[in-house]
Amino acid sequence: MGNLFCCVQVDQSTVAIRERFGKFDDVLEPGCHFLPWCIGSQIAGYLTLRLQQLDVRCETKTKDNVFVTVVASIQYRALADKATDAFYKLSNTRSQIQAYVFDVIRASVPKLNLDDVFEQKNQIAKAVEDELEKAMSAYGYEIVQTLIVDIEPDEHVKRAMNEINAAARLRVAANEKAEAEKIVQIKRAEGDAEAKYLAGLGVARQRQAIVDGLRDSVLGFSVNVPGTTAKDVLDMVLITQYFDTMKEIGASSKSSAVFIPHGPGAVGDIAGQIRQGLLQGSAVEQQNLL
Repeated sequence: MGNLFCCVQVDQSTVAIRERFGKFDDVLEPGCHFLPWCIGSQIAGYLTLRLQQLDVRCETKTKDNVFVTVVASIQYRALADKATDAFYKLSNTRSQIQAYVFDVIRASVPKLNLDDVFEQKNQIAKAVEDELEKAMSAYGYEIVQTLIVDIEPDEHVKRAMNEINAAARLRVAANEKAEAEKIVQIKRAEGDAEAKYLAGLGVARQRQAIVDGLRDSVLGFSVNVPGTTAKDVLDMVLITQYFDTMKEIGASSKSSAVFIPHGPGAVGDIAGQIRQGLLQGSAVEQQNLL
């Protein structure tokens, strides 16, 4: 209908290329334009000014001989003031951009090891953008931004890298576990040593208290009972402890036999009998050991 009335509509963010008898005539901005087809005017084509994106996958090899696939995202658009160059100078813009991306990536990545490729992807993207900007500006296109969105090593390489990382983490975990066990053992040994020290200190204090008590008992008995000697007091204490011991042995259900010479009619000689029994018990123990 528009062609019937010699009118044409150009949409927003788009320009139209008008030719007359096959020769470039004008660039039509968005809106309605008069197009006298009867005198040879026609629309050769339309050119979008919107931002476009092209994802390029490029396989290449790193310096340490690892094949990787680098995915670059190119954002570009045609310039309105260079619409004629963008329309007439390139027949396939996307293929042209892809060729430049391949050239730059395959020239940059082989100079780097695999780890450096991941670390320097921004530098690779900048190199691609600079090269594209310099080349595509002559064709009426602006390179807005270039991103390296993914770096994919070979599947076997990724598996090996994951295994190396896992082994390193396991080694660190084992070292930490061993260090923790070492600390626990050291603390346990320190606790045992402290416990034994305190136990020995308690035994020493107990014995000191017994000695002090015996000394006080001997002195008090000697003062209150004239004519007694320290030996008499110690014999009496020894006999008292002897009977206490016999009482405890008789009261215990787990006691079996006690070999101590004893004469009920010679109570005055019990101290001597106890000493003699202790000496005999020591002799029997030594024989058993032999």
